[in-house]
Amino acid sequence: MIKTITYHLRDVIPYINWIYFFHAWGFPPRFAGIVDVHDCAGCRAGWLNQFPEEEKARATEAMRLYDDARQMLTKLDATYHSYVRFGLYDANSDGDNLVFWSDEEGDAKKEFRLPLLRQQQKKTEGPFLCLSDYVRPVSHGIRDKVGVFCATVDEEIEHLYEKDEDYDPFAHMLCQTLADRMAEASVEKMHEEVRKIYWGYAPDEQLSIKDLLLERFQGIRPAVGYPSLPDQSTNFDLDAWLDFSRIGIRITETGAMIPHASVSGLILAHPQAKYFAVGKIGEDQLQDYASRKGKPVDAIRKFLTANL
Repeated sequence: MIKTITYHLRDVIPYINWIYFFHAWGFPPRFAGIVDVHDCAGCRAGWLNQFPEEEKARATEAMRLYDDARQMLTKLDATYHSYVRFGLYDANSDGDNLVFWSDEEGDAKKEFRLPLLRQQQKKTEGPFLCLSDYVRPVSHGIRDKVGVFCATVDEEIEHLYEKDEDYDPFAHMLCQTLADRMAEASVEKMHEEVRKIYWGYAPDEQLSIKDLLLERFQGIRPAVGYPSLPDQSTNFDLDAWLDFSRIGIRITETGAMIPHASVSGLILAHPQAKYFAVGKIGEDQLQDYASRKGKPVDAIRKFLTANL
């Protein structure tokens, strides 16, 4: 099953994680509390007064930034959209690989293998984790399921207010940071719909937006480039399977996505699945990983510099 969804921005705005928005502007998480404050003057004054005198100017700045962001989102909603494409596939694990299956032309089966990395550094306790641990092994003879996704926004959002005739550096940066948040928010909304409807493994889930942003749902969605899925060249593999271009995403030779406000990754439903960092790996795993990807070691090494 592969599905493409176009969202009105108004439908994904409630799913924005404002902590990361404020982080992008250099504000600690406590200043994101303005999002939960009622718009009345009294409530806002009360929120400001909770800060020590030396932080009130900064808190006022955060409040103004939030107001500017909401006004910008209203403008953007009139014209632009976000897009998500995801696939739900029969899959199994095979060691440190994921194996995706699809039935084509009757009983003919197409196999797609996604090599993954396993933790290798010494640990004081617990197993050395790999994302494949959360998928049923192929040796069991029973199919499991794994999701693959990509998401983005209209590329023009990233370029608003940068041309000579309407150049506004603040508005331009605001659009860029909001574009990032809307791509992520679109994935949050999509993941909720996948759990409750399309995959349906949690049909009775009743979580608030706050609960969703605190990841109190079953399963995880590790994104490419993040600690448990650090190899950005994984985008080439997922693109070959899902075709990112169907929602306007292009991939550079370094595995980066354009528009920059794009995200891709996997959806895993195991109830014990958790995020982790692969961390540093040795030359032995690098060589094994390159072999499983069918690529020269040096070609893969450049994508894993931070992990070597």
